[in-house]
Amino acid sequence: MTKGNETKITDELYAYMLAHNPPLDAVQRELVETTYARLPDHAGMQSAEEQGPLLAFLVRLTGARHIVEVGTFTGFSALSMAQALPADGRLIACDVSEEWTAYGREAWAKAGVADKIDLRIAPALDTLRAMPAEPHIDFAYLDADKGNYIPYWEELVPRMRQGGVITTDNVLFHGGVTDPRATGGAAAIKEFNDHVSADRRMDSVLLTVSDGLTLSRKR
Repeated sequence: MTKGNETKITDELYAYMLAHNPPLDAVQRELVETTYARLPDHAGMQSAEEQGPLLAFLVRLTGARHIVEVGTFTGFSALSMAQALPADGRLIACDVSEEWTAYGREAWAKAGVADKIDLRIAPALDTLRAMPAEPHIDFAYLDADKGNYIPYWEELVPRMRQGGVITTDNVLFHGGVTDPRATGGAAAIKEFNDHVSADRRMDSVLLTVSDGLTLSRKR
């Protein structure tokens, strides 16, 4: 195995990277800071700061008009994607928490994108299974309970249009995927990663972005 050039991401280098990425706007920044201030025990569930501009970039790159997000938390990722949608674009956000998503609702309204986001408070599998069965989704972001990643995947893939992209977060699970004795979330992610790499319906690449990000394109 040839590892290639290794760059250790120090705090200084991370700050440098953020400084050379599109900056968060005022509403995005406020939402990130509010999440950490009001929900310190859960703030780690929020997508990393650099993932907001990346998700927006991918939405624009794919020309997505119909997005599905599985796992919304306080709404930073939904906000980033909705801001990148065209005027006729729509995003279905799936979550089970009225409390956490209330922060997102407030931010979406401030940013002027609330009309683009359809927040559905229910188990995400129920929401996905109620959607039309034919391919109609251009872009999906999966960042929810790890034990259900494979069921979510199996509901999303048949509904993705040809060329549609699924972006999946936390696929390295803090390094736990290399532990042969992994249990819980790490074991679930290991199983998911094997499932995705074997799925011939999709072309997938696993990247070391934040806690691991897999990009999958419908063949």
